[in-house]
Amino acid sequence: MPKLLLVVSEDWYLVSHRLALGVAAQAAGYQVTVVTRLGAQRAQIEAAGLRVLSFEMARRGLNPIGLLREALALARIYRRERPDVVHHVALRPVVVGALAARLAGVRAVVSAVTGMGFLFADHARLPWVRRAVQRALPWLLGRGLTLVQNDDDARSLQGFGLAASRLRLIAGAGVDTDRFAPSPVPEGPPVVLLAARMLRDKGVCEFVAAAHALRASGARFVLVGAPDPDNPATIQRTELEQWVAAGVVEWWGQRTDMAAVLQQAHIVCLPSYREGLPKVLLEAMACSRPCISTVAPGCRDAVRHGDNGLLVPVKDAVALAAAIQQLLDDPQLRQRMGARGRARALAEFSQERVIDATLALYAQVRS
Repeated sequence: MPKLLLVVSEDWYLVSHRLALGVAAQAAGYQVTVVTRLGAQRAQIEAAGLRVLSFEMARRGLNPIGLLREALALARIYRRERPDVVHHVALRPVVVGALAARLAGVRAVVSAVTGMGFLFADHARLPWVRRAVQRALPWLLGRGLTLVQNDDDARSLQGFGLAASRLRLIAGAGVDTDRFAPSPVPEGPPVVLLAARMLRDKGVCEFVAAAHALRASGARFVLVGAPDPDNPATIQRTELEQWVAAGVVEWWGQRTDMAAVLQQAHIVCLPSYREGLPKVLLEAMACSRPCISTVAPGCRDAVRHGDNGLLVPVKDAVALAAAIQQLLDDPQLRQRMGARGRARALAEFSQERVIDATLALYAQVRS
């Protein structure tokens, strides 16, 4: 039985984005081991039938010595486990895992760049580190195949020097279109929802500014998600509580029942600065909810302006407020856009399509 190692930084990310893939790979004949920092989700991963190995990978800090130590530790796991395929998910595991694979002599590598990360969302942030990553990536990714979620990231990696023959595009992690299904919009004041980690790069501050500008609209503006202390763009809990106390937004905190949450919304917003392919927008589309996002990479791949939602410029709270007001004023437009989103979720972003394409990629790197 071939061995597959799924390497992610956090167990909760595996559960929210890749658990179905691991289960499907096991059903397809792989012995699947998840390599991750263990938290509260270990039991759920093991209950799904997957083996788990604990691996401490930092999510904050780009000290080269720290990265090398992590790569050496991961290489020891690779030498011991002797995997037939390793799948690294997200930018830091890709960097650390690709180096570990070279040290351990593992050749069948899938490197999933799920977005270019906080380094590339704001070009003023850590420019020397960004340049170093740009120079290193073509060498690190020169073994195996690199998986991207949108054409912009593919072009960026080619611009860094990675050969196009090493790139494959699969649209996101997929959405369970049975679990995330259409439902009647709730009665009462319209709910405008932003669900994400509470990061500035997700456009949370612009959403709050738009909510403040539209206080007279009668809509409820809701944030769902938790701060992320390991991310330098995190919003502190005290700031969130101040917004709630001022009556600008509601904050429902971290939720695991996202299908039920999205079905309470009338409009779903994600005014992010950059994404791979945002899962929450795909889930909202599957629930037949109209979406508002930005023209940023990844966001514009999920939302087509005037089709299943509206797009606004990045960091533009005024344009965001205008787009929200447009949908608040037109329930029939919301319904049409929601129906188009559902159709696209079924046709382009279903979990089954993504899993089948990823399993085919595993076979390709092993050949």
